[in-house]
Amino acid sequence: MILRGRHPNETTAKVWVFALVLIPAVIALALQQGIEPNRVIVVGLVIYGAVFAINSAVHSYLIVAWSGHDRVSMDVGFYYMANAGGRLTGTVLSGWVYQSQGLVGCLWWSAAFALVAGLLSLGLPLSSSSKIHN
Repeated sequence: MILRGRHPNETTAKVWVFALVLIPAVIALALQQGIEPNRVIVVGLVIYGAVFAINSAVHSYLIVAWSGHDRVSMDVGFYYMANAGGRLTGTVLSGWVYQSQGLVGCLWWSAAFALVAGLLSLGLPLSSSSKIHN
């Protein structure tokens, strides 16, 4: 989603998280179809990394924008604590999934967890009721 001079909002977060659902699913489908794995994995993960970076930047912006003026450090600290916990859990879980289900299994689980995050993001408040300052 191109912002065209606007600040990221809940719609921006939703668009980028659902993009993160599609990319590992497409990679998994391509691998299951027998398309040359080296190319699929490299190109797919480069695209995923770029979308993930944008998604992360949007989240970083929104956590500050939605924080109360007197609570920014607490809200940002909680966000990074939750982020680190999620990364640790994801790392451990992905190791287990890789050992039991292989790379394609990891990709499908990645898509599934991103889908859950996307569905949860549907409950984000609309910008008019949020604290985003334009």
